[in-house]
Amino acid sequence: MDTSPFTTLGETGVYTLTAPIEQTVPLIFASPHSGQDYPPEFVAASRLDAATLRRSEDSFVDELFAAAPLHGAPLLAAQFPRAYLDPNREAYELDPCMFSGPLPVAANTRSPRVAAGLGTVPRVVANGAEIYRAKLTVAEAEARIERYYRPYHACLRRLIDSTCRRFGWAILVDCHSMPSVGGPMDHDMGLSRVDVVLGDCHGASCASGITRVVEAEFQRLGYRVVRNAPYAGGFTTRHYGQPATGGHALQIELNRALYMDETAHRRAPGFDRVAADITQVVAALAEAVRDGVPT
Repeated sequence: MDTSPFTTLGETGVYTLTAPIEQTVPLIFASPHSGQDYPPEFVAASRLDAATLRRSEDSFVDELFAAAPLHGAPLLAAQFPRAYLDPNREAYELDPCMFSGPLPVAANTRSPRVAAGLGTVPRVVANGAEIYRAKLTVAEAEARIERYYRPYHACLRRLIDSTCRRFGWAILVDCHSMPSVGGPMDHDMGLSRVDVVLGDCHGASCASGITRVVEAEFQRLGYRVVRNAPYAGGFTTRHYGQPATGGHALQIELNRALYMDETAHRRAPGFDRVAADITQVVAALAEAVRDGVPT
């Protein structure tokens, strides 16, 4: 007989959802950039080798937060890679220079993310290297959005809505990692980074007390933490973080040097310790929200 305290389901190749048998806290954890299922046709169309394509990947972040269901919260993890499609963007945040035909009229072609080559279908990986040998068709972009983006966000929306119905409010924790040194397209190019960056859109996407709980627990465990610099929160944080209607969203960025070899994309000796510390952060946040929303 299956006595597991959680269940794992999802849509093949799109996402994995690991959830407790009964959700006991108004928390949802999501890892949109840890996917490692690289479609062969995508790799073949790229001018980059497999290792370089992985520079945009938040490797192993879903594993670091794997204990979330044991503390009563679901964990959603994308299986597709960020270099192929980025769910932390608007659905049609696209660079017209990448495509052989005209984009839909409603496409956002002028955002700072598009200008940097990091739209919904990215033009470059995190170090600025161009991904593709040739232009893509608009139909290819639309197919990726329909196959991957929309199901991922539909699942996330369902989780938030069901959590709000059950508890009256919801907190989405969007889980990411960052290079240990600012890259060529970053405002902090060449500078070493702190251990943890918490992004709450400068206080707009979640109650300040939520950020304080997470910040305090990381600091208690010895991590260097800053807020909103260089990352204040992406599309997911801004879109779902609507405190006035009961939806809160907080982005967590972890320094990759804490737990992995950034060049070889391997877990480092510190991986287990960081995973254990993150489990404590998850537990502290779960305990805090059981006592009510801190303001």
